[in-house]
Amino acid sequence: MLRGLTTITYLADDVVAARDWYAEVLGAEAYFDRDADGALAYTEFRLGDYQHELGIMDRRFAPPLPGGAACAIAYWAVDDARASYERLLALGAIEHLPPTERGPGYVTASVVDPFGNVLGVMENAHYREVLASLRG
Repeated sequence: MLRGLTTITYLADDVVAARDWYAEVLGAEAYFDRDADGALAYTEFRLGDYQHELGIMDRRFAPPLPGGAACAIAYWAVDDARASYERLLALGAIEHLPPTERGPGYVTASVVDPFGNVLGVMENAHYREVLASLRG
């Protein structure tokens, strides 16, 4: 049933500021913007080996969470979780969970971006194996 990630959507009160911050983090500009009521309401980036989508939506359009519901942490594949974590902190994110080895070939870390979203990064041996097999 689940075939893979298509889009991760983060929320922000100031979508322009979030777009600009993520453009700096990613080293790429957003490819899509949508306005509502004269202001930027949604922006989207394509990134990584599979061109996954990272969307940023104005928090006022966020669907409500039912009582007791929790949000998941999405971990983006990186080559070096520790270096990525440190770079995110240098760009203004705050610590959520420091780099932690989860087993050989697996290191996770997460930060809270300046807009209140948890952003996870992960060195993942399985991701690298799949990517290598697809590249032949």
